[in-house]
Amino acid sequence: MSSDRQTTTDAPPLTEEIAPGTASDPPVGSDDAAVVTVDGVEVSVEAGGTLLDAVEAVETDEYVPALCHYGRQDIGPRSECRTCMVETASHGVVPACSYPVEDGMEVQTDASAAAEARSVNLDLVLSDHNLRCTTCGKNGRCELQDASIEQGVEEPRYGVLDDRDEYEPIDDTSSFIQIDRNKCILCNRCVEACNDVQVEGVLRLEGSGPDTRIGFQNGAATMEDSTCVSCGHCVTVCPTGSLVEKGIEDATTLPLPGFTQKNSIGKTYQRTGQSKGPMTPKKRDERTETTAPSTASATGEVSAETAGEESDEYDFFEDATGGDWP
Repeated sequence: MSSDRQTTTDAPPLTEEIAPGTASDPPVGSDDAAVVTVDGVEVSVEAGGTLLDAVEAVETDEYVPALCHYGRQDIGPRSECRTCMVETASHGVVPACSYPVEDGMEVQTDASAAAEARSVNLDLVLSDHNLRCTTCGKNGRCELQDASIEQGVEEPRYGVLDDRDEYEPIDDTSSFIQIDRNKCILCNRCVEACNDVQVEGVLRLEGSGPDTRIGFQNGAATMEDSTCVSCGHCVTVCPTGSLVEKGIEDATTLPLPGFTQKNSIGKTYQRTGQSKGPMTPKKRDERTETTAPSTASATGEVSAETAGEESDEYDFFEDATGGDWP
């Protein structure tokens, strides 16, 4: 055995160029403890509390969902979905998840303006969501589904994603996590869990306006080519079926002949089976022109000519009626 010391390459530090989420933002809660009246019931809230803490401490007159709020592990609040709006006597209609309590504040959950705001905002979230619940791995354990049932939603007033036919392919390239961006409500929970709790720096929000989506900090088009270490924390905080653990993505589905979870939108990126080598927390895109995915793959846009063909980088399948399914 040689006594020469082997040369090793140190892994980059965890803090290398990570673009953080927002869990390190200043706290939004109150500076002092307060007594708040919610629907006529007085409740004491500790320092650092928000109106949502007060609302959750009593049996309110109306159901107040908070889809983008997690409340643990320093994730959120985000005030993204605005489904938790309540009315205050002193400040009008405000988001309960991020509004600090004040001593003597009076809150109403059944005020008409607040109820209308919650209803409108929930329908806005639903309008950008794939509502194919029977083929979803989170069917029966989805926070958006629960909120819709509690609110008695029968037909979202702004339509649904099906009406616009703007589906992105399901990302099934990871061995551990499946991504269906058509179910994503952009709550940012997964980004914060990845960047601020696990400090892996894999996920990010990219794009703007209607093109905003969850992407990867290294610029990869799929989970397989990202720097994901498969810790699964993003899956545990996702309120919908956008991120699901592989192996249980069909656990709660109600399959119909020729219509399953994987082909419910007709397009899927499959694993290539190529070895990625040792996993290190590389945080920025160092790809060369020869390995960079095409623009169409990165955005999820696939032309009609290539929709049923196998691409250079991914095994891409069409719908069950015309595709070559394994």
